[in-house]
Amino acid sequence: MSALETLIRAEIAATGPMPLERYMGLCLGHPEHGYYMAKPAIGAAGDFTTAPEVSQMFGEIVGAVLAHAWQAMGSPAPVRLVELGPGRATLMLDILRTFRVLPDLLAALDIHMVETSPRLRAAQEYRLKEHGFTATWHDTIDEVPSGPMLLVANEFFDALPVRQRVRRGASWRARMVSIGDDDRLAFIDGPEVPATDIPEPLRDAAEGTVLEDCPAAREIAGRIGGRLARDPGVALIVDYGYREPAHGDSLQALREKKFADPLQDPGMADLTAHVDFTALAASATTEGSKAWGPIAQGTFLTSLGIGLRAERLRASGADAQDLTHALERLTGAGGMGTLFKVMALTAPDLPAPPPFGTA
Repeated sequence: MSALETLIRAEIAATGPMPLERYMGLCLGHPEHGYYMAKPAIGAAGDFTTAPEVSQMFGEIVGAVLAHAWQAMGSPAPVRLVELGPGRATLMLDILRTFRVLPDLLAALDIHMVETSPRLRAAQEYRLKEHGFTATWHDTIDEVPSGPMLLVANEFFDALPVRQRVRRGASWRARMVSIGDDDRLAFIDGPEVPATDIPEPLRDAAEGTVLEDCPAAREIAGRIGGRLARDPGVALIVDYGYREPAHGDSLQALREKKFADPLQDPGMADLTAHVDFTALAASATTEGSKAWGPIAQGTFLTSLGIGLRAERLRASGADAQDLTHALERLTGAGGMGTLFKVMALTAPDLPAPPPFGTA
């Protein structure tokens, strides 16, 4: 039994079944035993691999889009370069390398990392310093100083705690975590959810239908939208999820790149859920920003010339087989190309960044 499971069981014994949202939050963010606090395992040898870890081409294209946005904003100085959930700082370093073709942009940068894990903060700081960069770290985006902003969030929203409601008979019930008859953690039906909390088209859904949403994601998207309504800026959000509102249970656990039971060994696996891009866009635009997309990651990267970039890397001596594999993984329907989406949020007076204006 993991250390976190002992604490979860104690809380359930003291206060009753635990909402799924609370369980997921503890699994990922408990100050001592949460996955991202104690066991962040990103990259080839870790539990999961993000797009920046697959190839530098991903970060270079993201960097090119942000550089274009900075020019469209009038090349402000300073400009806050913000990343939410920066992982091992791989994406940030690829973006910064791309910015070297614009010395004025590099000189204008004020780098901010929104990261709650002390271990990941230390790794990010070390890698940035190795390349001659410094940054400021924050727990939330609200702590980032005001002013023009370029923001990127890659596989950030999928790790925010979700809540689930389940259709049972004539009512909806909150999904909870409790102790089952076999003395293992188990999902159970909790208190009845008011019908007004369920979107009208789903109120009479079939027995067992699961409705999943992420209040934390909507809140953060709203804060980004409000920030962009006040200050010029662009935000790129890359994650796996769906364009249109959907229902179903998308909660999953990854451990050593294999699917695992989300209730087994809490704190030892990465928990994620699909991102509702429609909900993010609605929250951001309600606060005053514009939303563009989402479009498939494969479309985004291909439209911006990832194929040409791969050819140039081959010509410079990069391994052709590795590049082919990376290209297929990032853009192919069998890899990240279809499941992952890209959405842009902009200040209301800014045009759509490429390739959203033509996609």
